[in-house]
Amino acid sequence: MKKLLSLFGFLVWSWNVSAQVVLKVTGEVNTPLQLQASDLKALPHTEVRTVDKDQKEHHYSAIPLIELLKKAGVTVGGQLRGENLVKYALVRAADGYEVLFALPELDPEFSTRTIVLADAVDGTPLPAGLGPYRIVVPGEKKPARWIREVREIEIRFAK
Repeated sequence: MKKLLSLFGFLVWSWNVSAQVVLKVTGEVNTPLQLQASDLKALPHTEVRTVDKDQKEHHYSAIPLIELLKKAGVTVGGQLRGENLVKYALVRAADGYEVLFALPELDPEFSTRTIVLADAVDGTPLPAGLGPYRIVVPGEKKPARWIREVREIEIRFAK
C-alpha cells in the first residue's frame, strides 16, 4: 500500500511539474529549453502593430523569436552561414498544426521584419483558443503562419 501511495504521489508531482512547462525549444540547439510562463515573461518584449485577419490594426506585446533562439544557443547572426543556412524552425501548436520559418527569416542580420511570439493583444492577455502564445508575422499577406497555442519550436536541418 505504501508503494502504491508513493507511486501515486510521484505521478501527481510529475504531472504538476510537466503541466507548468508552456513552451519547449528543441532540436539542433545547444541548450534545449523547457520554459514556464514566468521564464517567458522575463524575456525582453517588444510592441508590434500589425493588421490581423479581421483587417484591423492590433498592438501585440511579444518576444522576438530571435531572442528565444539565442537563449537556446541556436546558430544566429554572423555564425548563420554555410550549412547553417539550411536550418529552420518548425513551430507546433497544441492541436498539431505546424508552420516553419527559415532561420534567416528570424534573424535581424538577414531580415528587417521581426517575427514574434505574442502573449498579449491590445493590452490584454491572449484569449483561450489563441494563447497563451501566438506567432505573429507582421507584413505577411495571409496569416497562415500566425500559429496560435504555440507549444514547441524545433530547430532542424533541411537536408
